Amino acid sequence: MSETTEFTTQLAEATAQLTAERAPFEIIERQINGVPLRCYRHAPASLRDALAQGRQYGDKVFITYMDDALSFDAFFEQADRFANFLVNKLSVARGDRVAIAMRNYPEWMAAYVAIVSVGAIVVPLNSWGQGDELEYTLTDAGAQVVICDQQRLDALGDRLDRLSLTAIVVRAPGETQGDHVIRWEATQASPATLPEAEIGPGDLAMIMYTSGTTGNPKGAASTHFAICQALMNFECMATISAMVNPEAIGKMFEAGFEPATLLAVPLFHVSGCYSVFMLNLRGGRKTSIMYKWDVQEALDIIERERITTFTGVPTMTMALMQSPSWDTTDTASLFAIGAGGTASPPHLKDLIYDKLPSAYPGTGYGMTETNATCSSFTGRGYQLKPSAAGTVAPVVDLKTVGEDGLDLPAGATGEFYVRSPTNVQQYWNLPEATRDTFIDGWVATGDVGYVDDDGFVHVVDRIKDMVIRGGENIYPIEIEGILLTHDSVHEAAVFGLPHDSWGEEVAAEVYAQETVSEDQVKAFLADKLAAFKVPQYIRISHEPLPKNATGKVLKKAIRQTWLDNR
Repeated sequence: MSETTEFTTQLAEATAQLTAERAPFEIIERQINGVPLRCYRHAPASLRDALAQGRQYGDKVFITYMDDALSFDAFFEQADRFANFLVNKLSVARGDRVAIAMRNYPEWMAAYVAIVSVGAIVVPLNSWGQGDELEYTLTDAGAQVVICDQQRLDALGDRLDRLSLTAIVVRAPGETQGDHVIRWEATQASPATLPEAEIGPGDLAMIMYTSGTTGNPKGAASTHFAICQALMNFECMATISAMVNPEAIGKMFEAGFEPATLLAVPLFHVSGCYSVFMLNLRGGRKTSIMYKWDVQEALDIIERERITTFTGVPTMTMALMQSPSWDTTDTASLFAIGAGGTASPPHLKDLIYDKLPSAYPGTGYGMTETNATCSSFTGRGYQLKPSAAGTVAPVVDLKTVGEDGLDLPAGATGEFYVRSPTNVQQYWNLPEATRDTFIDGWVATGDVGYVDDDGFVHVVDRIKDMVIRGGENIYPIEIEGILLTHDSVHEAAVFGLPHDSWGEEVAAEVYAQETVSEDQVKAFLADKLAAFKVPQYIRISHEPLPKNATGKVLKKAIRQTWLDNR
């Protein structure tokens, strides 16, 4: 029996054991909007119930931020006071939309818990958004309250009067100006009593806006049921992984460090909101917040807070481990390394195990529209197939669909369609986009990929990123992955440019050391790729490529600069 076959057999056995009747993650079938779905029987009915699990941890430290530390008790006291203020001072009721627009702060988390616990709908907004985007999303959501930091308040400016909403400003440095502005501190004078609320599993809990790299952002609207199923699925997959990685888990316990996570990704994104914030709140684990991503600061926090878990996109993980300060930083506590959000370069596994021989790395695939749910793996699965995006979760159906809209046979490459109880139900106020994306219980992801014979998911690229050169389909992720194996290359963005003869031609912008030239990069790629895939145009940058708030390279913006300068 091969190592892969042995692993997949153990994975199947662990899954069956954990999801069987009367098991902790028992799965049953339910009809949701006429669609038969496998669901976790014991998932909480609402986020109010799901997040209240954190109340049992009392005076244990939940959040550290700079020099501040907040226990679970203190955190819930903040959340309850704010919930009381929303209901009794601002008359927020079931189904009202309340937005959060700020960088990662403890108040972000407290506001989230308060909003969903009183039956209102939380609307997390991109903290990188400028005034016009903030105005659009607040207007589209119909928010009546926004909790923001000073920077977002300044960006909104006189739009507040036009929007007729109340702003609650967090950590304001000076006097608060405006009739519609309230300081967070004023909300904390309310009683620390969580108001009663009637919340149904089918009620909307959150509208999370997509990045809006093309056109206006779309509000993915999720029910309490869907998010609770997603949280339960995260916990099920983590337990399955622990069962098939006993040696790695044993080493973690032997090390003796209390679980602690570095929050280095935005809370307004599913990775930060779900896999760090809400799972740590439910699990009684410490979360150390970074104000913004900085490699040296991240290393300082890892050493000071004895961080055991780091989650970021692959470029963040590589920057961390390739930092000149890595070897002089005490990283003995660091164990679990997550590198999701985009495809992992082939050499990332070797880098992780070279720096942390006992590491427990992993990755996964999901999107806002599936509430971060589809596939994942950690440990042995990642070692076996580091370029894959995990194995499919027990409550997920995954298929590929061709350009003609017809289902493809198993193993074929096509657009991923995902069906799961975690799926978003609609785009807020966008019936046409809803019809195009949410089809008979399936989410049309816009991602191209396949599931191999061993059941591992492989994401090839985004449909919109695919380059068609002379009728040949070229996937930039493949080229970017090879570029990142070059010793002098730190980051890469590959895309298509219009071409009179071929339709499109491949181009690449590379952040690399000054010692490497365009011709050397081309020669490096020519040894590893078919000739038609080697970029015709390469530009070397000696500065990091522009990125969004989650650390992903802004490929569309880079491509536009090429088009503007042609």
